Amino acid sequence: MLDVMADVTRTLGGAVLMDGNRLRDEIVAQLRVEVEAAGSPPVCLATVLAGDDRPSHVYVRAKHKKAEEAGMLSRGVALPGSASQAEIEDEVGALVDDPSVHGILVQLPLPEALDPEPVLALLTPEKDVDGLTERSMGRLVRGLPGHVPCTPLGVMRLLDRYGVPTSGARAVVVGRSTLVGLPLTLLLARKGVDATVTLAHSRTPDLVETCRQADLLIAAAGSARMIGPRHVQPGATVVDVGVSRTEAGIVGDVDFDAVQAIAGAITPMPGGTGPMTIACLLQNTLVAARMQNAFPA
Repeated sequence: MLDVMADVTRTLGGAVLMDGNRLRDEIVAQLRVEVEAAGSPPVCLATVLAGDDRPSHVYVRAKHKKAEEAGMLSRGVALPGSASQAEIEDEVGALVDDPSVHGILVQLPLPEALDPEPVLALLTPEKDVDGLTERSMGRLVRGLPGHVPCTPLGVMRLLDRYGVPTSGARAVVVGRSTLVGLPLTLLLARKGVDATVTLAHSRTPDLVETCRQADLLIAAAGSARMIGPRHVQPGATVVDVGVSRTEAGIVGDVDFDAVQAIAGAITPMPGGTGPMTIACLLQNTLVAARMQNAFPA
C-alpha cells in the first residue's frame, strides 16, 4: 500500500497526484535556506546553449530563474547554431578552468553539426552537475561519490517525498537510455532502496504482461502514450518521464486520463518529473560547490 502525506492531491480516479512543481519549489526554498545560513557564498551554475532550439531556450531560462530563487548565481553562455566544434569546446573548457564556476550544464541536443561527446568529455566529475559523462556514470555504477543524472534523481526524490515503498517492490523501467533508464535502474536496485528491477523496452516480448507485474512502473521510452490501462496493475505507482511533441502538444509516455483511474499514484505530464530535473540540478550544484570546498560541508 502507498504510504503518502496527509495533504496530497488526488486525481479524478482517486490516484495520488505526485506533484513535481510543488516538490521542486520545496527543494528550491530549502536550498535558499542552506545558502543563506552559510552566509550566501557564491555558488555558480553555468549553462552552455548552442543554436535556436526553442524548447532548449525555455528550459535554460527556467534553470536560471530557479537558481536565482535558490540564492545561487548563474551564468549563461549562448552560441549561434553556426558555432564550430572548437568554439563550443573552448567555451566549456574555459568554464571548467574557472574556479568561480561550480557546476556546468551543456544543454542538449546540440545542433546536428556538433558532436556532444567531446564536449561532455571536457567536464570534470566535480562540475558535471547533469551527471552525464562517462566518468560520472562510472561513479554511479561503482557507488562512488559523484553527481547522479538529474532526471533519475528527480524520480527518486518524488518516490521518497510521496512515501512510495521501494524495498522489496517490483519495479519495471521502460526505456534503456543512458539519460534515464539505465541510471534509474541502478538507483532503484542499490542497497537501501532495494527494489527488484526489470529493464524493459520496445522490443520486450509481451510488454503489457511485464508491466502488469510492477508495483512501480516508470515509463521513459519517449513514445507518446505507449503505456495504457492494460499495462498497469491496480494500485501501482506510475511515473511518466517520457516527452513527445505531438500536434496536440507535449504528451508523455503514459495515457494519463486512462491510467489515473487504475493507478495508486501517478505523475502528471507536464508538472511531474520535468520540474524535478531542475530541482535536482540545483541540488547537484550545491553538492558540487561542497566537493570543490567552496561551500561548507
